[in-house]
Amino acid sequence: MDFGIAFASSTESWRVAERAEALGFTHAWFYDTQLLNPDVFVCMALAARATSRIRLGTGVLIPSNRISPVTANGLATLNKLAPGRIDFGVGTGFTGRRTMGQKAIKLADLERYVAEVQGLLRGETIEVLLEGEMKKVRFLVPELGLIDLEHDIPVHLSAFGPKGRALGARLGAGWAFFSGSTGPALSALRDMRASWGAAGRDDSLYANMFTLGCVLKDGEPADSPRAIAQGGPLAATFMHDMVEQRAWGADAGGPPLLDPPPFLAEALDAYDKIYAAYEPADARWLALHTGHLMYVRDDERRFLTEPVMKAMTFTGTADDLRGRVETLRDAGYAQFTIQIVEGHEHALEDWADMLRPLGLGGPGAGA
Repeated sequence: MDFGIAFASSTESWRVAERAEALGFTHAWFYDTQLLNPDVFVCMALAARATSRIRLGTGVLIPSNRISPVTANGLATLNKLAPGRIDFGVGTGFTGRRTMGQKAIKLADLERYVAEVQGLLRGETIEVLLEGEMKKVRFLVPELGLIDLEHDIPVHLSAFGPKGRALGARLGAGWAFFSGSTGPALSALRDMRASWGAAGRDDSLYANMFTLGCVLKDGEPADSPRAIAQGGPLAATFMHDMVEQRAWGADAGGPPLLDPPPFLAEALDAYDKIYAAYEPADARWLALHTGHLMYVRDDERRFLTEPVMKAMTFTGTADDLRGRVETLRDAGYAQFTIQIVEGHEHALEDWADMLRPLGLGGPGAGA
């Protein structure tokens, strides 16, 4: 099993990527969230210069936010800095569109976008839809060696619904899934495998589960200040999605809207009232997504109770978490990725200690 880390990208993320490489982590994923985080390509370029083995991926790019020639150019530039270590993560958009009051893009647009980026990265002349017109484009001077089109850049697709899974299977892409617990992750993997088989694929599915959480110390509760800081942004983000979907309708673009369990229903009802009071009333997303996947705001802290933290984040003792990761591995997940929250970079060491018995690292790891 591969082990990755993820960031709400910053210009200092390279420091954690460098340390993660030394500890034996195989992947580092950088979120592309305009208006919350610095530019993902800048952050990844810094990490590319500071590392030599760890893979660096976008987690994930959103087609509406970057036209395909610009995305291909950015990826090819990163490939020049870290040849053969770049991954192209892409999706229909959650945080990166919700921050601007937008719902997810259409899957047909996503499929076309991936094809355009891949064609350019193969050095082809392709047709791209630009401002309503089809235009022929290609890299014009690849022979100068300013970019790298020689090393492959694999595609990884973030997909929650059945149509997204079917697209991932058609593309033969790696599959990225966000979850705070093993139950939904295992169910989603079964569905993704069914889509993989229905597409007639006989190659292996590369499944990656992203999460946030905290490795608890002896006797530490799951809703301790430390646990809330490290894992709480995930639970809060799930609430952001559910509250917004309830306000916008189930087509808002996140994971499928389900009836919340009893322990969460009361909290969501209370959160609905807070959301309804956000100003400006015609742009409540500005308040709702402040700190999204970065930190827990004061107005939502009371909703992150111990039952919520246990059910919606990877928070537990080292033995408990190790057992959960083993379950994911044995079910067929190829990678487990933990987001490291800014200001809690030291948590990387806790996760490394927990994962080492499961095969994290190698010669020299941990030095």
